[in-house]
Amino acid sequence: MIDVTTPGYRLQRSAPLRALNTFGIEATAPLLVEIDDAQALPALAAQGLLGDARAPTLVLGGGSNVLFAGDPAAPLLRLRGARIAVLGERDGQVRVRAEAGAGWHALVEWTLAQGLGGLENLALIPGTVGAAPIQNIGAYGVEVGERVAAVEVFDRLAGDFLRLDRADCAFAYRDSRFKRAPDREIVVAVEFLLSRHAPPDIAYAGVAEELAAMGVAAATPADVAAAVCRLRRRKLPDPARIGNAGSFFKNPLVPAAQAEALAAAHPGLPVFPAAADALRKLSAAWLIDACGWKGHRDGDAGVSAAHALVLVNHGAARGAELLGLARRIRDSVAARFGVALEPEPRIVGAAW
Repeated sequence: MIDVTTPGYRLQRSAPLRALNTFGIEATAPLLVEIDDAQALPALAAQGLLGDARAPTLVLGGGSNVLFAGDPAAPLLRLRGARIAVLGERDGQVRVRAEAGAGWHALVEWTLAQGLGGLENLALIPGTVGAAPIQNIGAYGVEVGERVAAVEVFDRLAGDFLRLDRADCAFAYRDSRFKRAPDREIVVAVEFLLSRHAPPDIAYAGVAEELAAMGVAAATPADVAAAVCRLRRRKLPDPARIGNAGSFFKNPLVPAAQAEALAAAHPGLPVFPAAADALRKLSAAWLIDACGWKGHRDGDAGVSAAHALVLVNHGAARGAELLGLARRIRDSVAARFGVALEPEPRIVGAAW
């Protein structure tokens, strides 16, 4: 039931959240604020509808990167504006602006239809544009931070809009300034710098092989997107069929010496370069699978049989049950390998 409808936004009290998170978890928000126009944010802040320092409003995108381990204590905010536009072009470099409420995969498809490359490796990632820079989403060798030109935000403390250049966003592996201080800035739009001529990136393991299986010799960005979609559909369960939030754990970063010792003790453990020369990235999926969790099920809380990184809700699992399972997985990996796992989704209603 909609309690209040005002030009630019809508308010709903005691809002059910099961349909708004891809885990399909039952939870209730004390207040849901849905905004069609981000310019309404200053007025909402003045009315106290963005929460306060003790209970700040949680911004909810597509619900694909959150686990409700309990009911949220504060209001929830959803930005619904979804306009996409070209801001300018120079020497084949094209600046595209997308509002936070646009679906991420819809944006990827839109850019490909315009003949623009750069986002194709990130095809079929669930969620919204506004969530992408927060998590610095990445897949198949590309992180979104590499394609971001600027991020437009509403600063809750200043009560004003800011435009942050890429360098100001402090992007790192599955991290950003927005994730480190999640309750200060609300992402309202993202600007991307894309290309009409740059060759697509097919260096990541599996992409070139998938293109070859498709009979593609000289890949276009659209070809790479199609290959990535095929790979993701084979490996990851569809949230429309079984509740999940994609990869639940980050690939851990460890000192190079520790990675070398683990690889020597456990042949087959995938080890990847990291942004910092002194670090290496390990495969969380391999570590979890080696501990025997792939396909595990406790009631309706389980681990996908197709991919060890994916926790699933088989129907009526509570968020607390999924969180408990995730903690047991974390503890078993730490006990066997001495490696700490961290969750990708934001956990609401409990501590990790």
